[in-house]
Amino acid sequence: MQQTIQHIIDDAPYKVHMFVKELKTNQFIIKERIDEPFSSASLIKVPILIAVLDYLDNHNVPIEQVMTISREDWVDYSVISEQKLTTSTIYELLVWMITTSDNTATNVLIDFIGMDALNKFFRKIGLSHTQVQRKMMDFERLAKGVDNITSARDMAHLFSDIYAKNLLNPVFSQLVIDILCRQRFHESLRRYIADDVEIAHKTGGLDSVDHDVGIVYSDVQDYCIGVFITEVTENDIARQIIGHLSKAVYDNLIGLKGEAI
Repeated sequence: MQQTIQHIIDDAPYKVHMFVKELKTNQFIIKERIDEPFSSASLIKVPILIAVLDYLDNHNVPIEQVMTISREDWVDYSVISEQKLTTSTIYELLVWMITTSDNTATNVLIDFIGMDALNKFFRKIGLSHTQVQRKMMDFERLAKGVDNITSARDMAHLFSDIYAKNLLNPVFSQLVIDILCRQRFHESLRRYIADDVEIAHKTGGLDSVDHDVGIVYSDVQDYCIGVFITEVTENDIARQIIGHLSKAVYDNLIGLKGEAI
């Protein structure tokens, strides 16, 4: 498998960061540029999800609490903005933030917790490169070089902990997995996998990056995979690369009832 993966990476016109972990042993199978920070795009929404649920648990805030959404909060790429909603429960904000990568929901939740508190929490759970430094669709700060960042190693650490359910209480730990499994964007990790496999994952993309990271569940074995493409000029080509890498891993680790093909 390593030779196939390396061939795809070497032929890619963009920079590829990647990991694969066997989750029962928590050991890396593949590591490629895992310590180089890069623009997180919407991957930042996963640690935000964890941080919000941790906050609710520690402050006895009900997940069905209704949040006020101002018109100034409405931004593009948001079903909340499309519906012109002025209120939403925290639960709904969390679901929209992950399943449709809703930017308005994300920004409301960033304000709810605060950037400083979010970054402090990220450090607490062992994310050494991950930082939120701007809201979604804040291109003014982005133009000044201020961006949200992460690394492949951080995402490997985070999703391993999500799988192990050791970040939150049991109910919230399962909720995180359930929400990630409801992801509606499938152009990358799942792109070339014909089987109806369950993947708890999150995508992220800007003009110059395309990412997908998640947990693949199967009767054979569970594994975690993240592919992060930077220096992108065509997003669909980047998603095809992610799809080819994901398929190569899936065929080798799962294949026909676990037989490498």
